[in-house]
Amino acid sequence: MKLQTKYLGEIAIEEQKQIYFANGIPGFPDEKQFVLLDVPDNPVFQILQSVQSNFTAFFVINPFLLYKDYSFDLDDNTIETLQIKSENEVVILSIVTLKDPFHSSTINLKAPIVINSNQMLGKQYILNHEDYPSKASINPSLVLEGEK
Repeated sequence: MKLQTKYLGEIAIEEQKQIYFANGIPGFPDEKQFVLLDVPDNPVFQILQSVQSNFTAFFVINPFLLYKDYSFDLDDNTIETLQIKSENEVVILSIVTLKDPFHSSTINLKAPIVINSNQMLGKQYILNHEDYPSKASINPSLVLEGEK
């Protein structure tokens, strides 16, 4: 199927690559179907693109590339909702807020995107503890280390 995207123009996607967010994403409750797109020539960042609206797209990154000690436990409801059976099928991403200059960009550690890559189900999971900020610093030198 053809999809008009915010950052990459029109692209072809496979329907089975769509990720279903039953409750949408906070602030975007009607956006329930997304695809994860690679950023050309950049192995670190991806784009979480809405299938319904070409204007709704988020740059995302694996937060463990930047914050090696990042960890949290999913509650039973989320595990059940996303039909998670094994840790191996879980993908964790953080939404990036890009700024100019780049080193002032931030990532949201407070509300990670959790995806069951086998069932193609997703949810933005809001952490209840104060350990992680919604605007954590992004450090370009750490991003480059993640590529190695």
